[in-house]
Amino acid sequence: MKSYTAIIEKDQDTGLYVGYIPGFPGAHTQAATLEELRLNLCEVVEMLLEDV
Repeated sequence: MKSYTAIIEKDQDTGLYVGYIPGFPGAHTQAATLEELRLNLCEVVEMLLEDV
């Protein structure tokens, strides 16, 4: 299994966590919790890898 490093920030205006994977176009998402963000990022990466 390959691992990726995500950059995560918390938007002060919305209170949402925003995450993206550098160098992986389209791999970005947002969520209310860190766990939800992690799951969302995993799902995005899986979808993007299917398109390759």
